[in-house]
Parts: sequence; C-alpha cells; structure tokens
Amino acid sequence: MDNVYDILLERGYIKQTTHEKEIRELLGKEKITFYIGFDPTADSLHVGHFLQMMVMAHMQRAGHRPIALLGGGTGMVGDPTGKTDMRKMMTPEQIQHNIDCFKNQISKFIDLKDGKAIIENNANWLLDLNYIKFLREVGVHFSVNKMLTAECFKQRLQKGLSFLEFNYMLMQAYDFLELNRKYNCVLQFGGDDQWSNIIAGVNLIRRKEHKPAYGMTFTLLTKSDGKKMGKTEGGALWLNKEKTSPYDFYQYWRNVDDADVEKCLALLTFIPMEKVRRLGSLPGEKINEAKKILAYEVTKLVHGKEEAEKAEKASETLFAGGEDMGSVPTAEITRDYLGCSIVELLVKLNILASKSEVRRLISQNGLTVNDKKVEDPKLVVTEDDFKNGYMLVRRGKKNYNRIELK
Repeated sequence: MDNVYDILLERGYIKQTTHEKEIRELLGKEKITFYIGFDPTADSLHVGHFLQMMVMAHMQRAGHRPIALLGGGTGMVGDPTGKTDMRKMMTPEQIQHNIDCFKNQISKFIDLKDGKAIIENNANWLLDLNYIKFLREVGVHFSVNKMLTAECFKQRLQKGLSFLEFNYMLMQAYDFLELNRKYNCVLQFGGDDQWSNIIAGVNLIRRKEHKPAYGMTFTLLTKSDGKKMGKTEGGALWLNKEKTSPYDFYQYWRNVDDADVEKCLALLTFIPMEKVRRLGSLPGEKINEAKKILAYEVTKLVHGKEEAEKAEKASETLFAGGEDMGSVPTAEITRDYLGCSIVELLVKLNILASKSEVRRLISQNGLTVNDKKVEDPKLVVTEDDFKNGYMLVRRGKKNYNRIELK
C-alpha cells in the first residue's frame, strides 16, 4: 500500500475531504506540503492533538512535508468552534509560554531536520495586518449569510457570537493562503469540527490564486458511546508528564472499553493493520492482552521506551498485588498535612482537580485507601494510614497514587 491516502483511510483517520479523487491522486504522485494548526489554549498538548500528530507522522513517513502552525495570532481571538460561551482571552505572555511548550512537544513527534518539517507561527503575519487592506483582500470573498450557516458558529449564535470570534474563520482561511504563498502548502488537515474553517481556506486560495488547494478532516477521538475520549477524573489526558504522569497515561489506555481497543490501536499506534484487527477481535478476557499492547505502544510514543516499561512494570506489579511500586505517581507530604481530610489532601496534591470530584468518587465507591473503601468525605488522614512510610490511594479500579510521609 504505497499511497498514504489509502493508509489513512484504512486506519480510520479520514472523515471528510474536499476533493477525494484529486487528493488521493496528488498524494500518490507528488511530495506535497500540508499543514495542521494548533491554537495554544493550554501549556501542553493533549491526546486529541496526539491523533493529529500521528497523521503528520504518517504523512512525513510517506515523504510529504508537514507544517505545524502555532496560533500566536489566532490565539488572541479564540476559536468559537464547539463552544457555547466565549473563550477566556489570554495575555500575549500566556500565549507565548504555551507556544514554547507546544514547540518542544511537537519536535518529539515529527522530524524537523534538514527542512523535513516546519514549525510556523501565524502571529508572524496576523499581528501586523492592516485591517482595511485585510478586509479588501480577504473579507470581500466571504458571504456573511453563508458564514452564519457554518457548524462552527451555530452553538455560539444561541448565546451571542462576538464580532471578535466572527473574524476567526477569515483569519484561519488567511493562514492557509499565507502558507500557500510562502511554502506552496496545498492541503490543510484538521479535526472534523474544523470542516467549515478548512473549506473557507480552500475556497480563498482557489479564488485569490486561481490554483488548486485541498482540505481533509479526520475523525475525532471518541469512545464507542460517542463521547470524547481523553477525559479523566483530573481533566484532560495531557502529553506533558508533569500534568499527566506516564503511569496514569498508561493506565488510561490499559482501561479503555473493549469496543474501543481496535480503533485506538489503528489511530494511535503504528502497529500493522493486520495485527490491529487480530488484537481487536480477541475474545473475552484475552482482549486485556491487546489493551496492554495499546497502553505500552501509546505511552512509548509519547513518553519514550523507558517510561513505558516503568509504567508497564508498575501496572503489572499492582495487578499482582506486589510491593514494588515502580513508577506509580508518588507525592511526598510532611506531618503538617496530618489531620486534614482525605478530600483536602487529594486536592492539595493535585491528585484530583476539585473537592467535588473527590466527593463524587467517594459517593460512587470509587476511592480506596490502603485497600479500604473510603465512605466518609470527612475521613481524617492520620499517621496510622502510612504503612511502611506510605499510603496507597486507588481511584476507580486501577489508578493508583502513592503518598509518602516524610
């Protein structure tokens, strides 16, 4: 299977294309430049971004050149897509910090040597735009009536769409035009929620430059019940190990639903599809072997072989009831913490994001301390809870944290 289009299709990435036949033909006969945009809304990429970087990696392996476009300009506005409320506006300093974090993470997934890939920042052309000139060059090609029918604006229209956000589609379209002029970039990728914005860029290039441009969206990472994948008790599943430890990251994939194993193996690993289908169809308890492979492979790609092996060992030790805690996330506390409630302790240590989350977990019988279910949110942490100098907290079935008393 030489054409990367067929690889992306077989693995389940492709959701929509602007010109299916032409794109497949183009990817089969030429080495092209394409781009994916990342708006710096946090200081780490999350697992949804990881799927996009897998697409980048497949394309780069086939000889095509990726551009990772960081939204130093569009981040000043905020993408209204999928939001019922306006995004909180970030300061230029926050945006720059997030961009620096993104650059560092992206460089681990795509090969930047010898111009094989490019990291660009749309602040380079958006921040100094002349507004009147922009309106005359770009705004003239957009119909307000048509824009208002776009999926990305529908939810925001219910509560009120600000003029600030209304400009986002024009800015993203202009990004594509600028990358086309600067790097001969002819294809934009994005999540399926970006379809309207991608079409806007494709149409703008075709009208302004009178040459072909294309767009493709890929499937959003969802569970078999349709809900977004990558949500944890503590929030998003981050790629930064300070925000989501390699152990917790491994455990997330180790515990996915049976019905989601094959899809995750196809989208988030490079395992050949023949093996993916075989692993995904394992019956009964044997599917757990496929989950172990999934967890190891995804953790290896994101955090490296050493961290993946440590997480795998720690997981197996805990399943077997052993004492070697390996790389189970560990926090240290002083005696000053003794006497506070279990709810306060878990929030102070950032093991869970809020007191309400801890209480909800307790009400669902999902919190265990030293193999004993916590039934009372007012439970006070005492020195007796620290056997051999540590306390073992379990969230749900298989998420562990070790707390050491110093």
